[in-house]
Amino acid sequence: MEEFDLVLRNGRVANAGDEFEADVGVRDGVIVAIEKSLMPGKREIDADGRWVLPGGIDSHCHVEQLSAMGMMCADDFYSATVSAAFGGTTTIIPFAAQHRAMKISEVVADYAERARKKAVIDYGFHLILANPDDTALITDLPEAIRNGITSLKVYMTYDRLRLDDHQLLDVLTVAAREQALVMVHAENHDMIRWIVNRLVDRAHTAPKFHAVAHDPIAESEATNRAIALSRLLGVPLLIVHVSGREAIHTIRRAKKHGAAVYAETCPQYLFLTAEDLDRDGMDGAMFCCSPPPRDKDSQEAVWDGIKDGTLPIYSSDHAPYRFDASGKLPKGKATTFKEVANGVPGLELRMPLLFSEGVMKKRISIKEFVALTATNHAEMYGLTGRKGEIAVGADADIGIWNPDREVTVTASKLHDNAGYTPYEGHKIRGWPEVVISRGRIVVENNTLNAERGSGMFLKRNPSDMLRSQVSISAAEARRTLRNLIDVGEKDGRS
Repeated sequence: MEEFDLVLRNGRVANAGDEFEADVGVRDGVIVAIEKSLMPGKREIDADGRWVLPGGIDSHCHVEQLSAMGMMCADDFYSATVSAAFGGTTTIIPFAAQHRAMKISEVVADYAERARKKAVIDYGFHLILANPDDTALITDLPEAIRNGITSLKVYMTYDRLRLDDHQLLDVLTVAAREQALVMVHAENHDMIRWIVNRLVDRAHTAPKFHAVAHDPIAESEATNRAIALSRLLGVPLLIVHVSGREAIHTIRRAKKHGAAVYAETCPQYLFLTAEDLDRDGMDGAMFCCSPPPRDKDSQEAVWDGIKDGTLPIYSSDHAPYRFDASGKLPKGKATTFKEVANGVPGLELRMPLLFSEGVMKKRISIKEFVALTATNHAEMYGLTGRKGEIAVGADADIGIWNPDREVTVTASKLHDNAGYTPYEGHKIRGWPEVVISRGRIVVENNTLNAERGSGMFLKRNPSDMLRSQVSISAAEARRTLRNLIDVGEKDGRS
C-alpha cells in the first residue's frame, strides 16, 4: 500500500454527526483513510488529548473590498487568509463587490486576480449585486453563477447599495432559475435614515448613537419583508448577520409557517453589546457595525437560535478598518456615528471564541460546533464532499485543537491588519495549534508555513440546502406567478 504523506494519530475526531477516536491518513492533499493504527506516514503528528476537527469555513467576510463610502478594508487576501488560518479556518468566501457603475464580469476578474496572487488558503466568492439592470440579470449574473459563484448578497439599506422590493423580486427570480442562493442584509433604510436625521439634528453624534439609529425593529421589519418577497416566489434565502431577539423571532415564526428561510449570526452578537459603543471618547467606534450589538437578552436569544437551528450559520462578518483617519475615523475625533466605517474584525477569533464560550462552557456540543463553523457552510454554499467534514475523499482541511490551551486576546497576537480587536482582554480556552489546508501544514508552532498564492479558487455547486428544502408555498407561488415569470423569460431572461 502506498505510504501516507501525513498521518494524524491518537486524536479525537469530530464531525457534525459523530465523534470517535481514530488516525487520519492523508495523501495528495486528500483524506484517504480514517481508522485506528494506520501504517506510518512520511510525516506524523501525535494528536493525543486533542480534538481533530474539520477546518473552518468562514462564509461571510470582507477582504480587500472598497466600501460604498470609499474606504478600503485593512486586510488584503494575504493578511486575511493568514489570519483565518491561525484561527482554524481553512476556507473563506468573501465578496466580489459590485458598485453601481461597475460591470459584474470586471468585478469578478479583479477580485479573482487579487486572491490568486495572495491567498494562502482556499477561497470562493459571493457577488455583491448593487445594480440589477438588464445586462446584469440577463447576462452577467447567470454567467457568474455558471462559473461557480453560486451565491449573491443584496442590501436593503445603504444609499449606494440598497435595492427596492421590485428589484429584489427580479433578483430572486433569476436566482431561482439559476440555482443561486440570495443573501440579504435586512434593515429598513428609511427607519434608520429618519432616526439618524433626528439624532444628528440634536447633536447626538457619539458612537453609542449608532446602536440607537439601527433599532431592532428596523432589522425585524426588513427581515419580515425579505421573507415575504421570497415566499411570493417560493424562493429560499438567507438573512445574514442576525443580531437579536426581534429578528430571530421573525425568522423562527416564518420557518414554522413553512418559509424556506435560513439565517446567520456572528461573534459580535454573542460576545459584545451596545454598551461597548458607549466607551470614552471615540473608543466606542471600534464596535460599530450594522446591525450593531444589542443587549444581554439578545445575546441569549442568539444562543437559543443557535441551539434550535434558527441560526445554523456562524460567520465572522470580518470587516476590518484601521482605527484612524484611513478607516473607522475619517474625520478623526470629529467623526459622527453616521460617518464611522461600519464593521469589526473577527476572522481569526471566530472559531476560538465559540469553542471557548460554547464547547468548553457546555452551551453547545463539539458536533454542534463543527456544524456551525464548517459543515453547515459547506452544505449551504455548495462545497459538500470537498470541505466541512473529515471524511475519506474530502480535502484534508483539518484543525488540531488543544482544549486546555488558554489565550488572553490582544491585538498584538493576531494576524490581521486592523490594528485592534473588539475582543481585547477576552480569555479564551481552547485553540487550534496545528492547521492543515489540503494536506499542507500551514500553521504549526505558531508559525506560518504557506506561500502567497498557494490557496485555490473553489468553483462552487448550487447549495445542497436549497436543493433539499423548498418552501411549502413554492408550488402554489410558481403557479400563481407563471404568467409573470413567462413574461420575463420572453424578454430574454431564460
